[in-house]
Amino acid sequence: MTLGATVPLLRIFDEAKAREFYIDFLGFQEDWAHRFEPALPLYLQVSRDGCVLHLTEHHGDACPGAAVRIDTTDIEALHRELIGKQYGYARPGLEDMPWGSREMSVKDPFGNRLTFTMDLD
Repeated sequence: MTLGATVPLLRIFDEAKAREFYIDFLGFQEDWAHRFEPALPLYLQVSRDGCVLHLTEHHGDACPGAAVRIDTTDIEALHRELIGKQYGYARPGLEDMPWGSREMSVKDPFGNRLTFTMDLD
């Protein structure tokens, strides 16, 4: 028996703000989107490299304010990329943690915290 990859579900409330944050700012791509009908909530998959996230407007899927940790191989390059975009709602910094990692946290417009991390060993 083996276990597969984890796919976090993050609660969103506004499709335009979600796309602005996850696609325009963080550089994820939209893989697919689903609605049962045009006026019903959105369920959206975004990905970047090996990181896959599900964004959902469905109230029963997830609670706002989740925290997700995402491993990176070059956090300094990601930091430069994000700072270079001059996104008006987030200017994340880098922090060396006592447990041997460098981290960068950013909150999405819905209160979910994404922490990008890289081991320093």
